[in-house]
Amino acid sequence: MKGHVDNQYGNVAIDSHVIAKYAGATAVECFGIVGMAAVSVKDGLVKLLKRESLTRGISVSFDDKNRLIIDFHVIVAYGVTISTVADNLVHNVKYKVEEYTGLKVGKINVYVEGVRIID
Repeated sequence: MKGHVDNQYGNVAIDSHVIAKYAGATAVECFGIVGMAAVSVKDGLVKLLKRESLTRGISVSFDDKNRLIIDFHVIVAYGVTISTVADNLVHNVKYKVEEYTGLKVGKINVYVEGVRIID
């Protein structure tokens, strides 16, 4: 699925995979986020994804008004306040994705799949 931005120069289509990659890179920069998580529905296991496969923990879709809906499956650091980390993630991703793409973000959902102790 692609998002569309219309301006005086023409139409720009942005693939959801591009948005997911940028949103994932922004998310892992946020304090308290250890990384993206891949959830195995079959086994119910949560796996920490490597930096190369950040987009597997992110789902990007569009609503009927061409606004982005981004779902994050994350693993947070032990000892941080989860609500604060989630708020920080939402605000940073919303700002940076809107600046980067020119598309409006309608909703960001954060699913905390696990907690890890970091050294």
